[in-house]
Amino acid sequence: MTRRSRSGGNAAATVVVVIADIAAAILALWILMYLLDANRANDLVDFVHDAARWLAGWSHDLFTMDTDWVRVVLNYGLPALVYLLIGHAIAGRIRRA
Repeated sequence: MTRRSRSGGNAAATVVVVIADIAAAILALWILMYLLDANRANDLVDFVHDAARWLAGWSHDLFTMDTDWVRVVLNYGLPALVYLLIGHAIAGRIRRA
């Protein structure tokens, strides 16, 4: 295998990992902001919440707990883990190809 095609595969894997890590970081940031009771009127908090809600849309209300903080941690934490696991698994396959 040539050096050029090998580095191209690594670049693609790096892009996949970075996207997955950013998605998980946004979700984790929203969990942290929620737990620390961030000011929801703030534009940054609103942006992070909207982005996290969009990223976790497929798991919205997957867990319906009585305690709000547990519900937020589960409903936003699970997608963060899924994005990390799937993103890194796909990157690993790209690197091996």
